[in-house]
Amino acid sequence: MSRRVVLLAVVQLVFVSSTHAQALRDQVRQLFTFGTCGEIICLFNLQGFHGQHFKPSAESAGRDFISFVSSSVAISVANTPITSATGGKTFRFEGGLPVATSTSAGPILGERAQTLGRGRWFAGFGLTQMTFTRLRGVPLNQIAFTYTHEDTPNILGQDTLGLPLFENDVINVRVAMEVSLLVATASLNYGLVDGIDVGVTVPFVRVAIQGTSNATVVPANPQQVFHDFDSTAAGPVLTAQSSARGASTGLGDVEGHVKINVTQGQRVGVALFGSARFPTGDEANLLGSGRFSGRGLGVVSANFGNFSPHFNIGYTVRDDSVQNNSIDATLGYDVLLSSWATMAFDVLGAWQLGDSHLNVPPPVQYQSPFPRTLDVTNIPAQRDNFMSVSVGFKFTTKRGMQIVSNALFPVLDAGLQPGVMWTGGVGYNF
Repeated sequence: MSRRVVLLAVVQLVFVSSTHAQALRDQVRQLFTFGTCGEIICLFNLQGFHGQHFKPSAESAGRDFISFVSSSVAISVANTPITSATGGKTFRFEGGLPVATSTSAGPILGERAQTLGRGRWFAGFGLTQMTFTRLRGVPLNQIAFTYTHEDTPNILGQDTLGLPLFENDVINVRVAMEVSLLVATASLNYGLVDGIDVGVTVPFVRVAIQGTSNATVVPANPQQVFHDFDSTAAGPVLTAQSSARGASTGLGDVEGHVKINVTQGQRVGVALFGSARFPTGDEANLLGSGRFSGRGLGVVSANFGNFSPHFNIGYTVRDDSVQNNSIDATLGYDVLLSSWATMAFDVLGAWQLGDSHLNVPPPVQYQSPFPRTLDVTNIPAQRDNFMSVSVGFKFTTKRGMQIVSNALFPVLDAGLQPGVMWTGGVGYNF
């Protein structure tokens, strides 16, 4: 009884009590808010009307970055399964007796064609932890934006960016962020008949964000400052700082899935796998995507004694204006090392379809005092094609309980990526 009380207290401490009054999307926005006027950027100047000229650039950069981070975290939450839908031993029934169709405990992140067997259950619980370190290859503590002055007609009616000279003023913004994610996943799978499994996966998510940002006005003519954050007796204030810190905890996007074994021989099996992910997580707090997504996979797996390779390929559709559909593939194997230990290895990929919906601000073209192009962020404009390598182990106890450990290493600079994603958990067939 005491162990149960302690476990419940730990779960409540980690996944229930750490909420924040302000939504995490607003916390990220705070990193792009400088000054005290309540808007995304506040400039003080004697001329008055100059204060709004950087607002369009600041709004664009902040909006795109917030969408990028929010969507990337949601996608990461949606792609953190602790185990495949079929863990442990799999069976079929012949003459009312169970006959094993697998030797190893199965893959961890990939899928195999075998199903659980009629009337059999598989339950799993796991923890996945990651700390994001880079955004499209750029370290999260070195994100850079440059806010530019909007093009305004001069006194002669000429509409040329860079004329008057103060249109060449810029605001350099440097952002340093840390985003960490902890996902507790509970899954339950059931064999309806020998060839059909159904299941549900329920994630509980904790997202924590902290960061600082610094903004510096760089005047084109240091002798005549038109834009500043404040004015003091010592002169104009050209720098401003902002910070953000918050965490949210709650239910993520729940997934339901079904696997249909099309054919199963002694060596090779083929199956179809389909899943639907529902927007049950709070989008404002980065706990879910806020949109429905569905995935269909073709699954081929084989068995050569203790060695069991598998290949999955399919398509994911996302009902979201900032998330692209993708073609997904997994190639890997699991091998029985001993009667109680299985090693699993996978290469996972997702290839974006169409132009990216997560845009970065485009370069700005100046015409005066000389033609030039200014890159306004160090985040590259690119397609987000993901590829990762996963290696893990399953250990089976004498009572049939599976202990799972796994590490996933991203190998492409795409989207928001951790250095490594750690997973661990337990599973049980009955």
